[in-house]
Amino acid sequence: MINNLLSIHPKIKEALLNNKPVVALESSFIAHGLPYPTNLELCSDMVSIIKKRGVHPAVTAIINGKIKIGLDDSEIEELASSGEKIFKASASDFGVLLAKGAKGATTVAGTIYAAHMAGIKIIVTGGIGGVHREGYRTLDISQDLNVLSSLPVTVVSAGAKAILDIKLTLEYIETAGVAVIGYKTNYFPSFYSCTSPYLLNHRAESAVEIAEIIQCYYRLKWKRGLLIANPLPDHDSLSAEYLNNVINKALDKAKELNISGKSLTPFLLNYIVNISEGKCLKANLSLLKNNAVLAADISYSYHELKSKNNF
Repeated sequence: MINNLLSIHPKIKEALLNNKPVVALESSFIAHGLPYPTNLELCSDMVSIIKKRGVHPAVTAIINGKIKIGLDDSEIEELASSGEKIFKASASDFGVLLAKGAKGATTVAGTIYAAHMAGIKIIVTGGIGGVHREGYRTLDISQDLNVLSSLPVTVVSAGAKAILDIKLTLEYIETAGVAVIGYKTNYFPSFYSCTSPYLLNHRAESAVEIAEIIQCYYRLKWKRGLLIANPLPDHDSLSAEYLNNVINKALDKAKELNISGKSLTPFLLNYIVNISEGKCLKANLSLLKNNAVLAADISYSYHELKSKNNF
């Protein structure tokens, strides 16, 4: 049975059995997205933020042949300190990693899949993957989009990673039938920046409103996920001109080193942090904490609504 592949932390299992709110956290940002020990400190902050809002945080990963929902401190420490030694696990990698008894830090796609298996409706990340620049030629498209369009899990993010082709990413998301809802914004945020030139069709003003939207999709038996686009705070947002300059330098370096595939996104994010004099790192930390707040509030509101309406 597929449940034999799941290892749910006792506290998370108890919460799920008793209809308590849970938010799943991806672990790729811990292993691959941020430097050590900043990644460990950030994860601790996000876990604390979620707990303080009455919600159970569940960091997900593949550990020794099991999909783990809720990690111990020692397991998070290992992910944070091991970095590239830990496999970057998208959903399609699960079977191989489980069979080999390997370890993997879950991407957005992997976390969506793991959360769905465990019955968790809300996950939090920094920014989703998408269509890479020149994706029309290379077909370099993140598996995040395929999995988001195939499983009914809500993803809270600061839009898509700024290194991507945002326009093509949004086109792909729309074609795949995923609703994108801007939280207090009419524009799709682009990770390090709280805005972009791209208008959204839907906007929500509160976590309660988003919870009601999720409930409606549940009642419709909609089989696709929802993407909540949550802009990072204005005071940490970077200008489009500055970002394009930094990203173009990172892309040029990646081409020079012939870096592509799974290695491309971690390389670009790390390179951008190194050449931006801490500005991009500060924005990244800010948006992840900001997303943790919203994800927790949505999960709490959704479970209050679920208990009230018995759905």
